[in-house]
Amino acid sequence: MSPAAPPPRRKAGFIALGVLVLVVASFALLDLRWADFLSLDALGRMADFAASFFPPQGSAAFVRKTLNATLETLAMSLVGTALAVGFGLVLALPASAQGAAGTQVLRGLTRSVLNALRSVPELVWASLLLIAAGLGPFPGTLALALHTTGVLGRLFAESIENAAPEPAFALRLRGVDRLRVFMYATLPQIGPQLLSYSLYRWENNIRAAAVLGVVGAGGLGQMLYYHLGLFHMRESCTVLIAMIGLVALVDALSYLARRVLDR
Repeated sequence: MSPAAPPPRRKAGFIALGVLVLVVASFALLDLRWADFLSLDALGRMADFAASFFPPQGSAAFVRKTLNATLETLAMSLVGTALAVGFGLVLALPASAQGAAGTQVLRGLTRSVLNALRSVPELVWASLLLIAAGLGPFPGTLALALHTTGVLGRLFAESIENAAPEPAFALRLRGVDRLRVFMYATLPQIGPQLLSYSLYRWENNIRAAAVLGVVGAGGLGQMLYYHLGLFHMRESCTVLIAMIGLVALVDALSYLARRVLDR
């Protein structure tokens, strides 16, 4: 007879102990100088640096420039996410396939493509695309689309695999083709989940679009990188306020959309 499996509580205890060991080992390996960071001198220098950001730059010309960059960042994130939703859904279908050996090969290849797309950060994609497309929002938008396609494709594939198989099986028995089976049996089940994933990635892409400006991909990020590099602290504060407001706006829109779906 095989030995009895350990009870769930003992398994949880082993997992917790392993995590604790990893955390302690991480603190031991890192050179974390908390005393220097929390010293009065360091806190005073951080306070002086934070105070240099205020008051924000409020001239009409600069506010107008910041608003244009905000709209550019919003457009980059929206278009990049929309492209990723379409391509992610297309790749999710073969990535979630089951059955024959040929289908399994296609599934493996598609999942490898999705893994490769999401393994490369948006900043690296933007740096590579800048060589071909030049400076501006276009390479940033494509970088968001490529990385997010890998993320959403994997999430969409898992949602398809976790859908209840009975409705699809009933339609297949009646000779319905696979595309219509997906449209009428699987998609209605997973639609709210797919939309929730897409909205969440849109929120993430707002922040990512701001960061992409570091490599010249346009939007608020490019403004922030420029003004911080020249130590224009008041202008940088205005840009940061615009970033925070944009993220809050998208978060509110996403929350309202989820509330409408839950009704």
